[in-house]
Amino acid sequence: MIYLDEAATTPVKREVLEAMWPYLGPDFGNPSSHHEVGESARRAIEQARADIAQALGARASEITFTSGGTESDNAATKGIALAAPRGRRVIVSAIEHPAVLESAEFLGRLGHEVTVLDVDHRGMVQPESLTAALRDDTTLVSIQYANNEVGTIQQIETLSRIAAERGVPFHTDAVQAAGWLDLDVTRLGIQAMSISGHKLGAPKGIGILYVARGTRLEPLIHGGGQESGRRSGTENVAAAVGMAAALRLAGGANDEVVARRDAFIDRVLAEVPGSILTGDRHHRLPGSASFVFPGTNGETILLELEAHGVVCSSGSACAAGSDEPSHVLTAMGLPAEVAQTAVRFTFGRTTTADDLDTAATELIRAVGVVSGRGARPS
Repeated sequence: MIYLDEAATTPVKREVLEAMWPYLGPDFGNPSSHHEVGESARRAIEQARADIAQALGARASEITFTSGGTESDNAATKGIALAAPRGRRVIVSAIEHPAVLESAEFLGRLGHEVTVLDVDHRGMVQPESLTAALRDDTTLVSIQYANNEVGTIQQIETLSRIAAERGVPFHTDAVQAAGWLDLDVTRLGIQAMSISGHKLGAPKGIGILYVARGTRLEPLIHGGGQESGRRSGTENVAAAVGMAAALRLAGGANDEVVARRDAFIDRVLAEVPGSILTGDRHHRLPGSASFVFPGTNGETILLELEAHGVVCSSGSACAAGSDEPSHVLTAMGLPAEVAQTAVRFTFGRTTTADDLDTAATELIRAVGVVSGRGARPS
């Protein structure tokens, strides 16, 4: 099997499992307990927090552990908007993850005004559109760092600077960016950031939310006051330790991965008639290649590929099973019937050039079969 769906989830790294193991066994304590068993767990989670803060160029007190990217997005979007005194208006982009878009819709039901920024055909938010949208009563801007479906990387430094000039907190969903792009919060100029562990080699069920000191946040989960009151509930110590290990192991951008990605894209565009690359050709995640194949059906292509050992997706795993076309692709100007032909390939550093060459060969065959241009093998 060739697994090309790492934007959905990645395998847990061995080093991460080894770091977690003591806290799944002998060091099992509750970090809120005031005895040595609990204190041992407390030391582990605070060391994990410090390590993550160092990786992000942040303070340890600015890191909150959550259950994953969805919770972090909800906590940032709702929490900042509900706590901020500036006004009742939020700005998001049209291609955000549903965790942000639906949080914004929820705020709209509470009486907030929600402004949705359009994107261009590459999935890019234009800085001038954000400038035009900002008002004195804007309480939050949330724009993702890199898109989960098409891989387009936003100009976060530029966009956050525009928001900062008006004193507006800026949140970015960095779930897909983590492990590939620079996450230094000072350089990015952001006040909040979401990361999910299972996108970079940690287990599912752990995430982090960075919130800059001085940024007000209304907690979504109330209770025992854990995580400095920002997220009550007994912490998942083992997963937090795993999250820190995964960030330490993350290698950032990789020229070899980019070269393999570009060779794969070039071959598909050259050998699959009518194929269209989605997202920005160059400002995209190193391990992301996504296409539409007009006149076909994306789900049928996926079935053909899986039958021949290539596992990928039609887009966000969170929308799997939906009959609706991708909101990302339609926001980029693609007709609904074309958006429904999407196929996404996402891969990591261990994916070889041979893997991608085989995937391209199988894709060429599969599109031919689905479109009627090729013969199904007997």
